[in-house]
Amino acid sequence: MSAQPAKAQNRVSERRRRRYPRFRSEFPVTVSLFSGKDHERLNAHCRDLSAGGIGVLIAADLNVGEVASLAFSLPTLAQPWNLRAVLRCRRGYQYGFEFLSLSPQQSQALADYFPTLERSDSDFEADPPPKKPGMPRTT
Repeated sequence: MSAQPAKAQNRVSERRRRRYPRFRSEFPVTVSLFSGKDHERLNAHCRDLSAGGIGVLIAADLNVGEVASLAFSLPTLAQPWNLRAVLRCRRGYQYGFEFLSLSPQQSQALADYFPTLERSDSDFEADPPPKKPGMPRTT
């Protein structure tokens, strides 16, 4: 029996590890894109949220690496947030943005909000298993 399937499986699990757990959350988001003098405002819908970013549905064609301004209000707060974020991944019309500018107060508001939500990433590992001695780091 070959060891190849185990190696492939290990690579997949390492690739799927995230820095922060994701939580299901639904609320409207406005995505503003700036390109030179052009300004585009898109309506989006939050699908999941983490301490490091947000997953949204947008009926548009965006490119990974674009920087955007995100405007939204957490359902538990009345005050709207305006954050800068970079588009890190895309699958169809599902987009994953990484926050670039969270204040300490916003980070705390997220931390207070998460316990009220359901996890959306069953494969999250907070602390990856230690590497075997002599094995190169993959991150």
